[in-house]
Amino acid sequence: MEEKIIEEGKYRYIEKGEGSPIIILHGLMGGLSNFQGVTDHFPEKGYKILLPELPIYGMPMLKTNVKQFAKFVEDFIKFKKLQDVILLGNSLGGHIGLLHTKMYPDKVKALIITGSSGLYESAMGDGYPRRGDYDFIQKKAENVFYDSKVATKEIVDEVFATVNDRNKILKTLAIAKSAIRHNMADDLPAMKTPTCIIWGKNDTVTPPDVAELFNELLPDSELFWIDKCGHAPMMEHPEEFNTILDAWLEKRGF
Repeated sequence: MEEKIIEEGKYRYIEKGEGSPIIILHGLMGGLSNFQGVTDHFPEKGYKILLPELPIYGMPMLKTNVKQFAKFVEDFIKFKKLQDVILLGNSLGGHIGLLHTKMYPDKVKALIITGSSGLYESAMGDGYPRRGDYDFIQKKAENVFYDSKVATKEIVDEVFATVNDRNKILKTLAIAKSAIRHNMADDLPAMKTPTCIIWGKNDTVTPPDVAELFNELLPDSELFWIDKCGHAPMMEHPEEFNTILDAWLEKRGF
């Protein structure tokens, strides 16, 4: 990613643009570069993009859970002295955004989720802990996308390194268990925050019926589909993703 990472205190983040703040929350195996299309597009539309590195592998084991990550986001919002933020999260990042919105509803004016966990927890996969098998990891990474070519060697290498790091894989498993514990089906009907749901029609990690259930349970949500698209729409179809989000933000007056 071309944008410089800012380091202040315990935070490492990218900041670009001026205006209404959009905080982007990456997933468990996702890096900051996954949102390059969003980071390039929305500052030109009058938004400030903030992309913090979540401490996925930096928390003590007992604090490696979705709730602590939601608190980390709140600490970051306070640190940056932000008000009325828009949260955008993919996969685990969507789950963190949902839980943060439940915990701090007055801080979030809008939420965007894509391929989010929180209702259906296969987002970590059932085979990631299989260490040492590069071909297996490559196949798992490719299956995240509709177009397997999106899983570049750089992405596969990063996942492979993660699953072969004992500390990281133990924390990955801890996060997976935490995601299951923090199922949000009972919470969503009480969450009034306007929510934009953007989903890949071919997502095999969090299948389309998960998106439909999010849309059914959230009181003020809209669901948008991207065809020939897997678990990370903002990576596979960045222009279509931005067009959908642009129109939704404009319609809702954000």
